[in-house]
Amino acid sequence: MIPHDHVVLVVDDDRRICEALTDLLSTYDLQVVTFGSAAEYMAYPTPDVPACVVLDVNLPDVNGLDLLDHTGGARVHPHVVFITGHGNIPTSVRAIKAGAVDYLTKPLKEADLVQAIQAAIAKDRIAMKERAELTELRRRLSSLTPREAEVLPLVVSGLLNKQAAAELGISEITVQIHRGRIMRKMGAGSLAELVRMAAALEIPLSPSR
Repeated sequence: MIPHDHVVLVVDDDRRICEALTDLLSTYDLQVVTFGSAAEYMAYPTPDVPACVVLDVNLPDVNGLDLLDHTGGARVHPHVVFITGHGNIPTSVRAIKAGAVDYLTKPLKEADLVQAIQAAIAKDRIAMKERAELTELRRRLSSLTPREAEVLPLVVSGLLNKQAAAELGISEITVQIHRGRIMRKMGAGSLAELVRMAAALEIPLSPSR
């Protein structure tokens, strides 16, 4: 049974590699799930715990780098550590540009592999936290009324209540009421915090008057 704190997903068509990595990583209290192909990995549900993918570059059904390129938009992959028996500089550069934590050549050095996996899990833990926070912010944003959604970018752009009122053709007191409701619904304790939330949500700012 997978514990609730992490999982390492090993994707390699060499069963001996999978077995060896499972035995090795278990000595570091790392939970491992292995796959013999990209298709098996893609059929596995996206982990809901911090994870790392130890991904062989040369898989029988697809190149490991192509796997990430072609599915990145449809699936959120955990952070990746690439492994290969045929390393070269162009491939390693491509892997790092694709966001890989590391690119290791076989035979793998135990210390390098474990360090890379632990770094990947730590990065994925942070990424999961950020995604969860963004999801919550989007939920809060969806709770705003259409008028509140119009007032929000004006407020975070630094417009005064009277300026926002003139922009929308409503009274200053109405803007003030909307502003208070926005702060409450978004869970913002200050204007600065609301501005940070808007930036995370990529809400476009309105030009200051």
